[in-house]
Amino acid sequence: MAFVSVPKDLNKVKTKVALNLTLRQLISFSIAAAIGFPVYWFSRKAIGNDLAVFLMIGCVLPFFFVAIFEKDGIVFEKYMGYIIKQKFVNPKVRHYKSQNFYAYLNNTEESEVPERDKQTSRKTRTATLKKSKGIKKQQENLKKGRS
Repeated sequence: MAFVSVPKDLNKVKTKVALNLTLRQLISFSIAAAIGFPVYWFSRKAIGNDLAVFLMIGCVLPFFFVAIFEKDGIVFEKYMGYIIKQKFVNPKVRHYKSQNFYAYLNNTEESEVPERDKQTSRKTRTATLKKSKGIKKQQENLKKGRS
């Protein structure tokens, strides 16, 4: 008795309409024929038979490619759409941009503080800077002493 293997995943099985071709392939081939034959017919008198055939092939091949191309279950139009989005629409390198909320808060606080408070805050800032510089010098001296 002969056995016929049946695929488990039926999503990849396509419905054949005529001549063992899908509807998509039939439409693409008919468009190619509608463009290819007139190109050949009208150009063969002007440029010769051989060149007219090559011109017809050049006009028809894109439609054949669109009809047959399928990568990972994705048809040509969707595949090209994804490529265009990835290359041109979406940037290649995404730069991280953040808004400094603390700088915004400092600017609003400074605009609310009276002038005399600004002067006192400047004095305290310079004092804290001097303290931090002194601490850094002490840490450097400790590191030098150890080495």
